[in-house]
Amino acid sequence: MNADIDISRVVLRTGRLILRPWRQADLEDFYAYASVDGVGQMAGWKPHASREETQAILDRFIENRKTFALEYCGRVIGSLGIEKYSEEKFPELKDKRCREIGYVLAKAYWGRGLMPEAVNAAIRYLFEEVGLDVILCAHFLSNTQSARVQEKCGFRHYAYGTFETRFHTVEQDETNILTREEWLRSGA
Repeated sequence: MNADIDISRVVLRTGRLILRPWRQADLEDFYAYASVDGVGQMAGWKPHASREETQAILDRFIENRKTFALEYCGRVIGSLGIEKYSEEKFPELKDKRCREIGYVLAKAYWGRGLMPEAVNAAIRYLFEEVGLDVILCAHFLSNTQSARVQEKCGFRHYAYGTFETRFHTVEQDETNILTREEWLRSGA
C-alpha cells in the first residue's frame, strides 16, 4: 500500500547535499536545469519551454509535499520525488508500506556521485523515519546512468515493463526494489 508522505518539514543533509522542501525562491535554479535538453527526457518529460511552465511544476512540488529539492553549494541542481507506486501493477505489495522514488539531476552535475548520495539519504529517511517496508525505483532501459545509481544504492531487479512518457512515447523500463530487510542486511 502507498504510505502517506509529507516532507514539508524534512531536511536531510549528506556530505555535499541538502535535501529539502522546494521554495518559490528556487524558480530560477529549477528552470536553469529543467530547460536543458537531455535532462527531462531521461525521466519522461520534455525540457521546460518557459519559466511559467517551471512555475506551475514548482507550485505542484510545494503543494504536494513529496518532492525534495537537491541543494548543492547554495543552488538547487535536481529533485527527488517520493511517488505513489502502481498498486494495480504490483498488487503483491498490498500488505507492505511502500513508495516509489524518482530523481532528476542537472546535466552539469552528472557523474560526480551526487545522485547516489541523495538516494541513499532518502532511503535512510524512508526506512528509518517513515517506516516503509519497500522502496521501488524505475528507469528506462536506455538510461544506464540511472540504472547504475540504483545498483549502487542496493536496489535489485523486480520487473520489466513499459512507461508512457509525457510526450507520448512508450519506453521500455525496469523497476527495481529495495526492502527494509535487504537494506538492514547491507549494513547501511
